[in-house]
Amino acid sequence: MPNILLCTLGASWAVIPEAYAFLAPDRLPLYQNHPEQAQLLKLKDQFQLQSPDEIWVCTTQGKQTQESLQELQVWLSFLTQSPSLRVWQADQTDQLATQHECAAIRELIVRACLNAHDYADGGQVVLSLAGGRKTMSADMQWAGSLFGCQALLHVISDDNRLRDSTLFKPQPVILSQALPSDLAALIMPLVTGQTTRSDLLDIIVDGVGSIKAADYPLVWPSDRQVAVFENDDHRLSTELGKREKASSRLFGNYLLDISRDESHENWRSLYRLPPRRIDQLRNTMLMETDRDWLIKLPKADLHRHLGGCLDLSAQRQVASVIWESLAASEQERALIHCQQLLQKEQWPWNWPEYLAAEGFHRSHNAAAMLLHATEQQLQVNLWQVTQPRLALKNNHSRGFAAYERPGELSGSALLSHPDAVQPYAQAIVDQAVAEGLAYIELRGSPQKYGENGLLFLRNFDQSLQNALRNLTDPTKPVFRFIVIADRRAEEAILKETITMTVQAKQQMPDFVVGLDMAGDETCRKPETIAHLFIPAFEACLPITIHAGEGESAESIWQAAYHLHADRIGHGLTINDRNQLAQRFRDRNICLELCPTSNREVVGFRDSGYLETFELGDYPLLQLWQDKGLPLTICTDNPGISKTTLADEYLTAARMSDGNLSQWDVLAMIKQGFVHAFLPAKQKQTMLKQIDAQLYNLLTETL
Repeated sequence: MPNILLCTLGASWAVIPEAYAFLAPDRLPLYQNHPEQAQLLKLKDQFQLQSPDEIWVCTTQGKQTQESLQELQVWLSFLTQSPSLRVWQADQTDQLATQHECAAIRELIVRACLNAHDYADGGQVVLSLAGGRKTMSADMQWAGSLFGCQALLHVISDDNRLRDSTLFKPQPVILSQALPSDLAALIMPLVTGQTTRSDLLDIIVDGVGSIKAADYPLVWPSDRQVAVFENDDHRLSTELGKREKASSRLFGNYLLDISRDESHENWRSLYRLPPRRIDQLRNTMLMETDRDWLIKLPKADLHRHLGGCLDLSAQRQVASVIWESLAASEQERALIHCQQLLQKEQWPWNWPEYLAAEGFHRSHNAAAMLLHATEQQLQVNLWQVTQPRLALKNNHSRGFAAYERPGELSGSALLSHPDAVQPYAQAIVDQAVAEGLAYIELRGSPQKYGENGLLFLRNFDQSLQNALRNLTDPTKPVFRFIVIADRRAEEAILKETITMTVQAKQQMPDFVVGLDMAGDETCRKPETIAHLFIPAFEACLPITIHAGEGESAESIWQAAYHLHADRIGHGLTINDRNQLAQRFRDRNICLELCPTSNREVVGFRDSGYLETFELGDYPLLQLWQDKGLPLTICTDNPGISKTTLADEYLTAARMSDGNLSQWDVLAMIKQGFVHAFLPAKQKQTMLKQIDAQLYNLLTETL
């Protein structure tokens, strides 16, 4: 990545050494004795200017120019560490006294600036406005305004005093070393500005794409050689002028072209990004190297189960709090009861039932197992016994229970103990902050965490607020809760759960936001229990339903039409019924896709797992791009699946054969906030806040 100083040249060749010395004081200490040397060095640091590796010169073919070039060559010979010098002369130009000559040098300057950026390939390009006629300086400024530069550099002088000094028509050797302070004071380098590449260069205009150096070449001179630039059509100057005149129309057309290609509107502020940045986001496919970028983005997770969200380390921390709260006799009783399991490397399949044996506290036994089993025992019996965790519902003898096995010592196993609630909530807050989550809808079954589900919800809400108090506002995530009704429960239990949810919404409107139904889809069809949901309908509760995870689209249809679902958890088989998919798009019903758990439960091809190559295609892109369905990426059970929301987007990219773009990711993240179960006014406020945060993040590197 070479750094380039691009200059024009006329009768005064000295402006080039004067500009170069300011940029490279370590190589040419010309200003070492300057009265304002400290300020000059500070100015150089302020603009982060680096020493040029090459000097490029655009000039004419006149006699004065030839003499200046000769002096410049001699000056370079005196330097111990000289930069490369490349010179272009516009053909048939001298005094720039005609329109033709001015047009020729203008074309040369803009081409040189364009090619300098291409050649530097990330290195610095500094433009010197000193040297040559005023028209050349104006052309250089124009080029800088379009192609950008690290600095627009000028050198001014005290002309009256300069005429009486050795710096007036200097000998080359004088400008190859430190000047005496009285002479150095006669000249002063200035930075008049810093520019960025114009958006106009990256817009398609009348079939012409972005401005590229390859389309506007220059004959390439060797070091210290001169190339003649012959050009009569002035193509680049003409194209640049056309784009400037039609700038507002071009941006409108560009955004219109984008909107034609999109099924989903992205964040509003992103359309204010430079076109090249928009194109970069649209054409850059998500890769594993983007993980840090994903974590920084503020995200929403709409489908995260309370019982399956903590990793093993966090589970053990919660277990430690439970254990410390127990009396010595309670600890001893739990250890004795669990001893026969703790002595075995592999436990029998029904070991969770053993922990919940009658007369024993499940939470005590779960804490004993988490704290006294070895890491190896826990890894084997929670995860490895169900390996490979692929298509478990159909390929494992235990079916869906095999997927749930890693969560057997979490969730209700711990939360049934009152002292577990605060550390559990703290772990969830820590997890959300680490993942960069701005909004989280946890879901769970509070009726299973104790005798009083409403009391649990109040305690859990308060525990979350306690954990959040230590955070500053910019990093403080927002938590809401969705109550789960279990399909597998008796109708009386389902009715109680729905009634409790309505009461919870009335008593805790800022925490409880919706109702979910989960569990084996084959247990009950929604049409048979829709009457139980009438209290939820009357209370206008938002509803999300687990459907279409492993069952046919009929299950999704029933959830949408009988239970009036606002969102569907998974909905993977909706492609089987085109009319239903169209209905979802028309009604804006959002799908909550959870790639890792979808792979583990149903089974889909993932390029990160050789064992999945025979499995089917993940329907994400078909649902998103072809059908245009609203959907967002979620974690489901991050503790069970050992994942995070950032990792879920990476998994989604792999399961889409690497065809998920960064632009798509940002739009999916927006869908998470758009379909949050929040009041409209609160949702709009959050959307505006996140929009501003994303814009700032995405413009940091511009």
